[in-house]
Amino acid sequence: ELVARTTGKAAATTQAAAASLADIVLLAIPWTATETVVKELGDLTGKIVIDPTNPYQRTAAGLAEHTVTTSAGEMIQGWLPQARVVKAFNTLSSLTMADPASAGGPVTIPLVGNDAEAKAVVAKLVESIGLEAIDLGPIQYAHEVEGMLIVWANARLSAKPFDYYLRRTTPAN
Repeated sequence: ELVARTTGKAAATTQAAAASLADIVLLAIPWTATETVVKELGDLTGKIVIDPTNPYQRTAAGLAEHTVTTSAGEMIQGWLPQARVVKAFNTLSSLTMADPASAGGPVTIPLVGNDAEAKAVVAKLVESIGLEAIDLGPIQYAHEVEGMLIVWANARLSAKPFDYYLRRTTPAN
């Protein structure tokens, strides 16, 4: 019904059919659904897969903590060994994404992944919405980037919110 009311070339299809046509797949899903959805997407060989997921839960005290010992990024790369997985956007709130100026200054999006070209493509996407990208290395560092969300979420839950800005400096000799 929605497609019928939409102008242009709107269409409805399955997740797997959409992913098969895409160059970039964004996993905009809760962590708890990630393994099932990823495994149902089919062959994503050579495609860039952006992983903004965060495997966390709330503690009895109401704070956030990790629910996996490795990282979502590494797990997704393992489920999709021929895809080009880039962890990105997991430290960004929907409010800041919709209005980057609301942060009061620059916002940095950390990127990790094993494919330099894929990270460069994702960096251009990040910059196209008014944010800054920083490449923090291979997918093995996804756990640390996911930890940045834990720190960010707990600051918000403690009424001390902030947004990340990782300012580049001159390398030391």
